[in-house]
Amino acid sequence: MTMPMMRPPRKNPVLRTRQMNLPPGARGRVALGLTAAAAEGRFELQTCEDCGTVQYPPREVCHKCLSAALRWRQQSGEGALLGSTTLHHSNDLFFRERLPWRLGLVHLDAGPTLMVHLHGEVGEAPQRVRVGARLDRAGQAVLIAFPNEGSPHMADDKMLREMTSDPKFRKVLVTDGKTETGQAIVRALVKAGADIVWVGHAEPWKKMGDGLDDISALPQVTLVPLDLTNGRQVSELAGSIGGKVDIVINNAEVHRTFGIGARRGTDVAKAEMDINYLGLLRLAQEFGPALKGRSADGATGATAWVNLLSIYALSNFPPHGTFSASKAAAHSLAQCLRAEMRPAGIRVINVFPGPIDDEWNQHTPPPKLAPTALANAIVKALRDGVEDVYPGDVAQEWLERWRDNPKVLERELAAGG
Repeated sequence: MTMPMMRPPRKNPVLRTRQMNLPPGARGRVALGLTAAAAEGRFELQTCEDCGTVQYPPREVCHKCLSAALRWRQQSGEGALLGSTTLHHSNDLFFRERLPWRLGLVHLDAGPTLMVHLHGEVGEAPQRVRVGARLDRAGQAVLIAFPNEGSPHMADDKMLREMTSDPKFRKVLVTDGKTETGQAIVRALVKAGADIVWVGHAEPWKKMGDGLDDISALPQVTLVPLDLTNGRQVSELAGSIGGKVDIVINNAEVHRTFGIGARRGTDVAKAEMDINYLGLLRLAQEFGPALKGRSADGATGATAWVNLLSIYALSNFPPHGTFSASKAAAHSLAQCLRAEMRPAGIRVINVFPGPIDDEWNQHTPPPKLAPTALANAIVKALRDGVEDVYPGDVAQEWLERWRDNPKVLERELAAGG
């Protein structure tokens, strides 16, 4: 049974900040299919389409019939633990600072035998376990064996927290608390055990709404002025709290309907780009270096950056044309941010929701994503340590259509559906 994590002691400012050492990250191109699946929370292995063999480690051809017709297929992960060992010494800097570390050998019901990390609640062999894929601090997939029945505090396992970004006892910045979505995110973070939640609100001289009044009354919440169009204000806030923030959630956005010909001028498109794209850029330039410098700073060090994008970023939705374009630009920028954050072990999570049940989707027919459901999906993504999230039925359907044939999806959207 995993003991619940206790609140870490305050950092001694005299002691140096430990620098991040990443686990070994070298992978061949064929093995990146495992990482791509783990980035979305799935455990997949290569399956031969000719003979049906499930194989591991990944190879260019089937080890049984030499067929090149291999596809990555999701696995249940059910199997039997054959044996285990505990490392008390390692030449690798990452593991040397985190010893002892348990490893095990698992024979999957699907066929392959795997070397895996062991969750602390997995006992000695023989016993049944469930293998799952997670991303390590280097952004590569690793395999972890979990017990079939775990305790309520499984997420507090020391090894598992190295693979996730659980908000428990961490300090979080939410960039926009004026929207219903932002307020739902704040409540979900407080429920998840966040220590401090800084909540940004632009134009603080305006009267606050009931929702912002309610969340500001929570003891964990501190309101801070934050307008992502104001570079000086972003810089001042980073100087004030940047060295304390563990997770940044950028949910600030401008969303307007219509495409190109239905609106004159470029003012609305500029406003969307100024927040959705340039706002992310300003935020990353100011808060990014602080997060990278604290990525190994104790049990609750800086760990994640979350971007609220849109499923419209994958393929333009003409009724929301300029908004789709701004989110596509932000998606591209977020990929650059992910590449720059990875050497520091900071996970960049992109969230691609379908239509949210808010004022800008009033004329969009159901199903629409409730702000509470979106907030819960973000917290779950942090706890599971994934990189890409597509919450809601519309986002899932859109993603499947986009993966099947992007050109067909483009034509369908242009035709109104």
